[in-house]
Amino acid sequence: MPGQAHAPAEAGQGFDAGGTIIGHVSNSSPDHPLIHFRSVFGIDLSVSKHVFMLWLVAALVFVGVTWIVRRQIRGGRIVPTGSANVLDVVVEFIRDSIARPNVGDKWVLTWTPFLLTLFVFILGANAIGLVPIFEVIGLVDHLVLHSPDGSFVKNLLHGSSTATGNYNVTAGLALVTFLSIIVAGTRAHGFVQHWKNLVPTGMPAALYPLLIPMEIISMFVRPFALTMRLAANMTGGHIAILAILSFVFIFGEMLGATGGIGVGVLFSVPLSVLIYGLEIIVVLVQAYVFTLLSAVFIGMAIHVHH
Repeated sequence: MPGQAHAPAEAGQGFDAGGTIIGHVSNSSPDHPLIHFRSVFGIDLSVSKHVFMLWLVAALVFVGVTWIVRRQIRGGRIVPTGSANVLDVVVEFIRDSIARPNVGDKWVLTWTPFLLTLFVFILGANAIGLVPIFEVIGLVDHLVLHSPDGSFVKNLLHGSSTATGNYNVTAGLALVTFLSIIVAGTRAHGFVQHWKNLVPTGMPAALYPLLIPMEIISMFVRPFALTMRLAANMTGGHIAILAILSFVFIFGEMLGATGGIGVGVLFSVPLSVLIYGLEIIVVLVQAYVFTLLSAVFIGMAIHVHH
């Protein structure tokens, strides 16, 4: 969940809605790295908030799934129960509803683990952005810890917790899918034949100078579409909620505290709750869509139909 908009720190300064929104949906700025490293070849390798969130989500997924599976094994249960039953439903859904229809029976066990990892990781990264973890940390720090400026806790409060709203993160996920498409086609048809399959056979020779560039562009458009779709959807909802909540402060400056509270009670809070409910659905849908499209693209490389 995006953090609530904050009033300006300096007295007399007007509320900057744009700056507040960008500050909450963006990655932590270079001025607030969680762990600072020296630049290598001009590349800043410092750990930002989104990098930290990627580590956190990966750790939670690994520990959670490992704990569920080991608990099931130690219990000696053949039929899954409780959390193991939920995990079993997810695995079967990815295998039977996404992987098998696209990659086929021969390759379903090869690509189901990859698609399952994509789905669970993206779902976890999307969902954790809706939980007000860092708002609670900020409140505890304000009331109890009183950590100094520049500390790990203070830097942790800068930026969004939704790593999948970062185009660099979604581009990385799309790059993994892009490489998987090449691997899938190569394993199914051989390296040379996979690249030959990019264009239809038996076409007039005069068309190939046009078809080859089009197919190459199409090959790169697929990961680009995956990148933009996931990041834009995860960022858009957060911006909408923050923009609506900003009306409280904007009208508070125009009409006074009473006017701001009235706008919040009658408009901002109810509408934000509705959008937040929609965001919960988007979290699941976007994880599903990214995984489904990845399976479709991999299946297209395996089963070439021209």
